[in-house]
Amino acid sequence: MDKPLNVAQKLIKSHLLQGEMTPGSEIGIKIDQALLQDATGTLVQLELEAMGLDTAKTEVAVQYVDHNLLQTDFKNADDHLFLHSAAQKFGIWYSRPGNGVSHPVHMERFGKPGKTLVGSDSHTPAAGSLGMLAIGTGGLDVAAAIAGQPYFVKMPQVMGVKLTGKLPDWVSAKDVILEMLRRYDVKGGVGKIIEYYGDGLQHLSAMDRHVIANMGAELGATTTVFPSDEETKRFLKSQDREDDWKELIADEGCEYDSKDEIILDELVPLIALPTSPGNVVPVREVEGKSISQVVIGSSANPGLRDFWIAGAIVKDKSINPEVSFDINPTSRQIIQNMIDNRAFANLIKAGARFHQSGCMGCIGMGQAPASGTISLRTMPRNFPDRSGTKDDQVHLCSPETAAASALTGKITDPRDIEKLYNMKYPIYKAPEMDIINTDMLVAPPENGENLSLKKGPNIKALPHIEALKDSYKIPVVLKMKDNVSTDEILKAGAEVLPFRSNIPEISKFSYTVIDETFYDRAMEAKNQYGGHIVVAGENYAQGSSREHAAIAPKYLGQVAVIAKSYARIAWQNLVNFGILPLEFINLDDYDKIHQNAMVTFKNLKEDVQNRNPIRVIVSYENKEEEFLVKHTMSERQINLILKGGIINDFKEKLAS
Repeated sequence: MDKPLNVAQKLIKSHLLQGEMTPGSEIGIKIDQALLQDATGTLVQLELEAMGLDTAKTEVAVQYVDHNLLQTDFKNADDHLFLHSAAQKFGIWYSRPGNGVSHPVHMERFGKPGKTLVGSDSHTPAAGSLGMLAIGTGGLDVAAAIAGQPYFVKMPQVMGVKLTGKLPDWVSAKDVILEMLRRYDVKGGVGKIIEYYGDGLQHLSAMDRHVIANMGAELGATTTVFPSDEETKRFLKSQDREDDWKELIADEGCEYDSKDEIILDELVPLIALPTSPGNVVPVREVEGKSISQVVIGSSANPGLRDFWIAGAIVKDKSINPEVSFDINPTSRQIIQNMIDNRAFANLIKAGARFHQSGCMGCIGMGQAPASGTISLRTMPRNFPDRSGTKDDQVHLCSPETAAASALTGKITDPRDIEKLYNMKYPIYKAPEMDIINTDMLVAPPENGENLSLKKGPNIKALPHIEALKDSYKIPVVLKMKDNVSTDEILKAGAEVLPFRSNIPEISKFSYTVIDETFYDRAMEAKNQYGGHIVVAGENYAQGSSREHAAIAPKYLGQVAVIAKSYARIAWQNLVNFGILPLEFINLDDYDKIHQNAMVTFKNLKEDVQNRNPIRVIVSYENKEEEFLVKHTMSERQINLILKGGIINDFKEKLAS
């Protein structure tokens, strides 16, 4: 008799092409769907061109434009034309600027229970709310999947989280994931799939589950999985896609590698303090602090209910005059439904500022808060400077906490609203059928092979990446601490993201959040020594999937990173672009290596290929230290790193 399986194991087993389902070993899985967003998608489309792809091999691939929506000059507009032309050429759906944020739109229009999805955005696991295996990863991995290759990842452990009871009034799904972050912080999910089960699921809608699955990325988890049940069916029916539903639930008696339980009745309103999603405390502990901004929306609270509840709380009231109340509607479809259920009118009348449908303030694309003030946001991340303001004080919270605080002008536990405004908690009732809007989704032609790509002057070809050399003597250009994020390695925002298809230009922003002199020093090291390395503590490059945090440093000559540990996506991106991800064997050796020290590697190719400990010779202030480091790459990845990355490997395969 077959062993009982949980939902995550069922999804992996049904798509397994290579390897065995042993935690920690590399597996290759078949990919059914692919998702691209524009901040990473331009690079993916250039990679598809470099690979010589004729048409997408996945069942569905969709290019969304949701990040770079501000058109302050030609660059973003040119890139939108390029993305549209590439989508047509390579057989990919195109979601036009203003249509909406990729994750909820994909869930509404394309997501299917039982399918696999990879996306060039770290919040792709949001689709796990539908019973999908959805993984965020670097663009090169997505490009390879679109080209028909398996997706490779280390087999995760599966952590089962049992949900029991029912959420109290004024507490919602955002507080569930904030509770997980309070318990496990930003690296507690590394190497794991988080699977939710239990009777509490019956009280969580599909979009509630989306909120939880989306921010599972902040735990460092490979992905988050929910079962496909009657609630999933109800959601797909509301999107006129009931035929796409199928049941997918865990077998009775299945096991998990680890377990936890959240009693929903016991949760209270929570808030993540600056500057980490894992810095979570009850709202009660920080209530009363003055705020200057509230932002509601983003992929982390994208559902119609999230906007409706905010509108119901502020209905017939006025926002505090000291607060900018910003609304990021998820999609044009959501706006239509907000108009229909009066949420739009309630928010506007109270003093809300409406913005385009897209990521906007979440990625620093406008809506930057005032200097030295508190901004409450229903968004997934609050890393330093991500908002576009250097001394930002971004707090993450639920729509209930955000709306209540917008009224009072200070951080407010939403439960206090009952007495302050003599109102009961508004109860949301989802419509049986949403108003459906697909007007800004462009289907690919049957054959776009002969179509040309429209490239504006800001779109540059991918730089050549050299193969790994056998020896180096190069400087340590930067030494960093724990939990450095991709937003600190390659910042987001309106100033930087328009250069995402221009690697020489965007590389000038590498590590500037940490050290504004990095670019000049890295270029000097590249010209004088042929490259450089950087050193980091634990969980290096947490956060976004943006592979610019690998290719931009590579363009500046980065040969290797030596860190105590890595976030999953960043580790894969480094390999894909030919940067050695090395790890300290003895963590105390971190203290032996200083910024500006010279590092010597010898017999590097042989040691990498044979998995030998790699000797590092460090020279600093006339002193010399030696220690050993290691790598944990698979045989496939070793082959890639020796060639200089996945593009060189793919070109070699095409040539043969």
